[in-house]
Amino acid sequence: MREAIVEAAFQLFLARGFEQTTIDDIVARAGVGRRSFFRHFPSKEAVVFPDHDRCLADMTRFLAADDDGHPVERVCEAARLVLRMYAENPEFSVQRYRLTRKVPGLRTHELAVVWRYERTLAQYLRTRFAGRPGGSLRADVIAAAVVAAHNNALRSWLRSGGDDDATAAMDEAMAYVRESFGDPGPPADVVVVVARRGAPMWRVVQEVEAAARGDSPT
Repeated sequence: MREAIVEAAFQLFLARGFEQTTIDDIVARAGVGRRSFFRHFPSKEAVVFPDHDRCLADMTRFLAADDDGHPVERVCEAARLVLRMYAENPEFSVQRYRLTRKVPGLRTHELAVVWRYERTLAQYLRTRFAGRPGGSLRADVIAAAVVAAHNNALRSWLRSGGDDDATAAMDEAMAYVRESFGDPGPPADVVVVVARRGAPMWRVVQEVEAAARGDSPT
C-alpha cells in the first residue's frame, strides 16, 4: 500500500504539479482511503521522501555496531548508505530531485531530512570523541563535512540524470573528508634525556636507546 501511494502521488505530481495535487487526489488514484494514507505518511511532503526513515534507521544501526574502528572512516561509510538508497531506484531519485528543485516547500522538507542525518553522525562522533579536548566541536564539524561532501557527490550524480558514476563521485568526496579529518594517530612518544655537558656522543645515544626501550638508566 505504501508503494502504491508513492507511485500514485508521483504520477500526479509529474502530470499536474506538486502544489496542484491534493491528498484526496492521491488516495483516489491509489485506491486507498485517507486513513490509510495518514497511517503511512504524515503529510503530502513526506510522500516525496518515503525511504529516508528506513535509511536513517539503517545508518543508526550501522554506527551502533562499531566500537573499535576509526570514527571518521565509520561516518564516511555510513554516508554511503544514503547514496545506495538513491542508487537503488535512479529514475525515482532523479524525478524527486527535479521536483524538489521546483517546489520551495520540498526543499525545506529536504533540509530537515538532511539535518537528521547530520545529527545522527554527530551524536555517534561525540560518543567516540568523548573526553578529548574539543571533542564535541570536532564531532559537529566532521559530521557537517561528511554531509556536505556526500551531498556534493549525490547532486552531481542527480544532475547527470543518474548517468554518471555515483560511486566514483562518492569515493572522491569521502577521500577529501578522510584527508581533512583523518585520525592523526596516537601521540608520538617523547624521550627526554639529561646528560652532562661535554658527555661523549656515544654515551648520549646509549642513554636515548635505553630510555626508548624503557630500560633503567645506567
